[in-house]
Amino acid sequence: MDNIKDKVIVITGASSGMGAATARKLVQLGAKVVLAARREDQLKALVIELGKNAMYVLTDVSKRADLDNLVQQAIDRFGQVDVFWNNAGIMPISFFDEGLVDEWDRMIDINIKGVLYGINAVLPHMLERGQGHILATSSVGGLKTSPGIGVYSGTKFAVRAIMDTLREEVAQTIKVTTIFPGATQSELGHDITSPKIKAIYGNLTNMPKMDEDAVANAVIYAISQPGNVVINDLVLRPLGQTR
Repeated sequence: MDNIKDKVIVITGASSGMGAATARKLVQLGAKVVLAARREDQLKALVIELGKNAMYVLTDVSKRADLDNLVQQAIDRFGQVDVFWNNAGIMPISFFDEGLVDEWDRMIDINIKGVLYGINAVLPHMLERGQGHILATSSVGGLKTSPGIGVYSGTKFAVRAIMDTLREEVAQTIKVTTIFPGATQSELGHDITSPKIKAIYGNLTNMPKMDEDAVANAVIYAISQPGNVVINDLVLRPLGQTR
């Protein structure tokens, strides 16, 4: 893990869950982390916990200017961005016949546009430096869909397509990695309002789930590879999850 030391790593969706768990491990390995999310109180607390090698930037990934500002703040503080992880996402799943269009719009804005805005903000800097690593969180729902997750799954298929294409365009210079997690102990899905989903799945506690550290370890595995090696795709599920 020596090659993680002193790397500047930007994480969106960093105030809790997988992002926060990964930030903790990265700082222990000597990285400098830039934490981005919308909940300032949680970001402040995490930066106090992590110390001088951490900073936060209040960020709404659905706003292009916020992502531009995030990258600039990271460069102003630490001089560069080595790794950018597009991790922010929401999962208010529902069935199509419930017509929760506002929730569809929010998923598109955060899960798709947020990834595109992140890439747009950091890619020129990485290309100018001739190196860098861009990661994005898709989902096993980006590999196979099922009833009730059509729009969420669609956004995660989009992340897969975006990252696959980015990889083909910049493979000679920039590392590109897509993470496909299964069910994880996190706040994802806390904003579900669909009565049909709640009737079928309850509050999503009755299913096997991975600890957040499992995803953190996968991200660190990808980041820690030698300079001439890139992990393009990582799929991980809790034991017992079949799809």
